[in-house]
Amino acid sequence: MAKKRTAKSKTGKFNIQKIKLMIGKVLLYFILATVLWVLAYRFINPPFTLLMVMKNIERKSDGKSFKTDKHWVDLKDMSDNMKRAAIAGEDQKFIHHIGFDMAGIRAAYNANQADSTKMKGGSTISQQTAKNVFLWPGRSWIRKGFEAYFTILIEIFWSKQRILEIYLNVIEMGDGIYGAEAASQTYYGVSCRNLKRSQAAMIAACFPNPIRWTPEHPTRFIRRRHYLIMRSIRRMGPLKF
Repeated sequence: MAKKRTAKSKTGKFNIQKIKLMIGKVLLYFILATVLWVLAYRFINPPFTLLMVMKNIERKSDGKSFKTDKHWVDLKDMSDNMKRAAIAGEDQKFIHHIGFDMAGIRAAYNANQADSTKMKGGSTISQQTAKNVFLWPGRSWIRKGFEAYFTILIEIFWSKQRILEIYLNVIEMGDGIYGAEAASQTYYGVSCRNLKRSQAAMIAACFPNPIRWTPEHPTRFIRRRHYLIMRSIRRMGPLKF
């Protein structure tokens, strides 16, 4: 009996060791794959995002044709007004933080606790870029965990300029419209290289929900956001990356 117990004990320990080894390998492969993925996008422009794919599937199921209107423009060629409007409207501490605005997260948490019917986000431009480029849309703690992980990676391996460049080229800005160039051409008939301050501020004002809000028909709320972004732009001063 003692021999049988010893054999079972050894088998149990062996299985636990195998499971631990397998989990360790999976984690190692995941880290290596994701780091290489992030490093690749430091030099290669993302050709598409999961959001674009899922939105097109939704369009097809609704009987619509596929639509992905996007045109890459390097950050250095974009109007300074567009860069400043994005930072003023979405993440005024973007240049200084390391991916997360803890004060903004606390403020959003407190606001959501006070009124759960109107969920307020505290995501930085870095977090939004990580979500848009590497993850699927939706709200869950699992996705938030992956978002935090990829945010740390892009802050380590990308520059602030690269983060803002990718953000402004892949963010959803309307039905089938992605990036500042497509939005500028659609709503104002000009390139994002030549956007005026007011135009850039109006596009940025619609960032939180570009399907519900549009620069073509701004609501009272969007006009208020536009005014606040314009005021913030005037106070910002030159961008110092």
